[in-house]
Amino acid sequence: MDPRQIEQELADAHELLDQASMARLAYNGLDGLPRVIPIGIFWTGEEIVMSTAATAPKVEALSVRPEVALTIDAGDSPSSAKTLSVRGVVHLTIVDGVVPEYLAAARKNFDAEYAAEFERNCRAMYDQMARIALEPQWARFYDFGAGRMPEFLAELAKK
Repeated sequence: MDPRQIEQELADAHELLDQASMARLAYNGLDGLPRVIPIGIFWTGEEIVMSTAATAPKVEALSVRPEVALTIDAGDSPSSAKTLSVRGVVHLTIVDGVVPEYLAAARKNFDAEYAAEFERNCRAMYDQMARIALEPQWARFYDFGAGRMPEFLAELAKK
């Protein structure tokens, strides 16, 4: 996919990216079998950042096979359904303490008092975390209520 197309798809999905705090990440485990997991996300404007314990099994698996797929969904009816699908490569960094984007993602959902408590608990729990940054190499945004859907569905709908 052309980088300009990726940029446009991500720009079109800016509201979804700014509001979302959870996604589903697909990757291959060390045994070669696929996994799909729920994971917190934070959009920096350039990359989708996820975090986990440095000792989590997915860290080793992603270091061996960094190719992933990610989906972010919103809406609970056909008219409000929106989805962003992304494929790409993740870049892992082990950081001391807590990944800043992890805390930023939490602040999107918590009031100030709870966010402060959450941060204190995280800092007490994690000596290190893995920062998982997704570099998009393909992206597609669908807004079903606006008629923006996969081409095969649009063709079926015309019938």
